Amino acid sequence: MMAAMTSDEVLTGVDGAVATVTINRPAQRNALSPAVTEGLRAAFRAARDDEDVRVVVLRGAGDRAFCAGADLSTLGAGAGFLELHDARGEIAAVFEDLWSLGKPTIARVQGYALAGGFGLALACDLLVAADDAVFGTPEIDVGLWPYMITVPMLRAMTPKQALELMMTGRRIGADEGLRMGFVNRVVSPAELDDAVASFAASLAAKSPAVMRIGRTTFYRVVDDLATRALPYLHSQLTIGATLDDAREGMAAFIEKRPPHWTGR
Repeated sequence: MMAAMTSDEVLTGVDGAVATVTINRPAQRNALSPAVTEGLRAAFRAARDDEDVRVVVLRGAGDRAFCAGADLSTLGAGAGFLELHDARGEIAAVFEDLWSLGKPTIARVQGYALAGGFGLALACDLLVAADDAVFGTPEIDVGLWPYMITVPMLRAMTPKQALELMMTGRRIGADEGLRMGFVNRVVSPAELDDAVASFAASLAAKSPAVMRIGRTTFYRVVDDLATRALPYLHSQLTIGATLDDAREGMAAFIEKRPPHWTGR
């Protein structure tokens, strides 16, 4: 069982099959510090290794921000060039942890999701936003470029949409994010927790074995060429069909009864 984890800057709690990971720096708009990235990685590893956890929800503490990006005042403070270079790349490791988790992830976004925080939300499988959510890549306005979130942006929207946001630095609301396709659902702030809980429950009710293999396959081919992806998908279809849960699901369909998943 995944024990509830508590640190100063990252909180983790488990309710049934759903683990909730909270960036806990509300006074700093939940900006990413080295302690936050380290805490997120530890929380995701714990969720990955806990067989009882089937869904992970990522959120920011308070109602002002999901995550406002990197905390530039703490990033690499007192570090040399190579140490600073490594620190800047830690967000990529967090993205990889999310993609390789083997379980569905949901970003619960209220308030600001900017720069690295925007990338963090996009790196989750699904994104549920309050209608007061604000997304953007403001790096261009401070003489920087959102290099590290390029991959999650290109996985969530068209290249032209991503490049426009990167070049202009403009901020967009949840409704525009829904139209662009990177937001899955928009609700009022009062409805946000219930909407996330409903989404998480629907995912937790699926076969964890099928979810793991299918989700892993999706991320394996999402950036690949069709000529390489299709043979790989063919092999995964055959492997997936041998699962106990696949046989159970088909039997339950034929017998007109709910399936009983074993995760095998």
